[in-house]
Amino acid sequence: MWSPGTAGRRRADVFRALPSGALTAGGWGVGLVVTSFILGTPYLVFGYHSPSLHLVLDTVDACVALLVAYLLHGRFVRTGRLQDVLLAQGLFLLALAGLGLTLLLDVLPAARPETLGVWLALTLRLLGALFVLASALAGDRRAHPGFAVWGRVVPWLVLIAVFGLLAVNHELLPPALDASPPPSAQRPVITGHSLLLVSHGLTALCFGIASVAFAVHAARRHDELLRWVGPALALGACARLNYLLFPSLYSDWLYTGDLLRTGCYLLLLVGAGREIGEYWSSQAQAAVLEDRRRLARELHDGVVQELGYIRAEARVSAPGSAERIVASADRALDEARGAIDALGRSVDEPLGAMLQRAARQVSERHGGRLDTELDLSVTADAEQRHALVRITREAVSNALRHGRAQQVVLTVENGERGRRLTVRDDGLGFDVEAARRQARGYGLTSMRDRASALPGTLTIESRHGEGTEVSVTW
Repeated sequence: MWSPGTAGRRRADVFRALPSGALTAGGWGVGLVVTSFILGTPYLVFGYHSPSLHLVLDTVDACVALLVAYLLHGRFVRTGRLQDVLLAQGLFLLALAGLGLTLLLDVLPAARPETLGVWLALTLRLLGALFVLASALAGDRRAHPGFAVWGRVVPWLVLIAVFGLLAVNHELLPPALDASPPPSAQRPVITGHSLLLVSHGLTALCFGIASVAFAVHAARRHDELLRWVGPALALGACARLNYLLFPSLYSDWLYTGDLLRTGCYLLLLVGAGREIGEYWSSQAQAAVLEDRRRLARELHDGVVQELGYIRAEARVSAPGSAERIVASADRALDEARGAIDALGRSVDEPLGAMLQRAARQVSERHGGRLDTELDLSVTADAEQRHALVRITREAVSNALRHGRAQQVVLTVENGERGRRLTVRDDGLGFDVEAARRQARGYGLTSMRDRASALPGTLTIESRHGEGTEVSVTW
């Protein structure tokens, strides 16, 4: 049956099936066809007078560049790949060269936008393109560990250095273009300062080489983001070619180069969306695998060991073996129920609420009363939660089954020496030292081992007729 969701998934599968080289070739094809039509058709021109639309596109392009740069920096933090941080820095400089400079020059009334603003933007765009090219050529190389800090600082240092150098010498900067645009936008007008033309040409060359290199990397690594970086940079190179063919520094004009550049950033946005989708898909798969490992651990550490103990006890006819078998069977049932309960646990559930639920299940089964004193601000990671739940279930079960307690008090708090879990009962109590010397009680040993693995410490205080207190500090 057809549905919008099904159609969207089919379109996504079609794009995913396209090789990265085909996408990049398509980007080059669109950019070159648009440029050829403008050159060969009198009905299409290089520029249109539209100040508001020009500003809108500049704003959209800068926002997309910053978004993708932020995404790439996050990926660099996870992978440590030099390519990601260099591409993030390049996109950040390109964003600054667009909307960022407009805001900067507005707060500097002494600056001459026709000279300082033009040359600053050109320099930052060229440097951004060089960073993008360096990223494409970096391959799979890993960055130095200290580069994680410098990765956030380098673009700002570049901006400060370039701005300072040009601002100090702004009187010496030549005009990049004539004060007024050409009378006609139907034909190429390759005019302007030679450095302006060289800058456009070098930027186009950097983008062109990088687009091919990123297509190769995407095909080799099956990288969803880089699959779209290749065609995006192909459009970016064609945009720079359009800027070279027609003056592109008049802010009240909208150029075909602006449209191609926006197409470049829209493709980057598509790649960012695909990257985010892939990330959350991998996170979901990792969560499923973690649940499977947790269930296997619950069964192995609890049910399997208890069944092995029951099997060993059933082979001997020693006094008290029947009671030990029953006790072990009860523990196995508790462990099985705990494993089933673990599958339904939410990772967002407060630790105190999780421990209270585990303790209540045991107390209701054995007919005891449970009181709680919970500090819901106490936290623990997933592995610690697993161990603390097991300790809580064991301590409450021991209090009600062996200690014959009428009341159990569960406390979770932030203590002076760290976070603390306490299970206190009014049962019969026992001799802790005697139990330790005789190595009696699988439950006590397992609680001690789990507390040590937190890492933490387990303390048991008990006397005959005065109840027992089990405390875990981590």
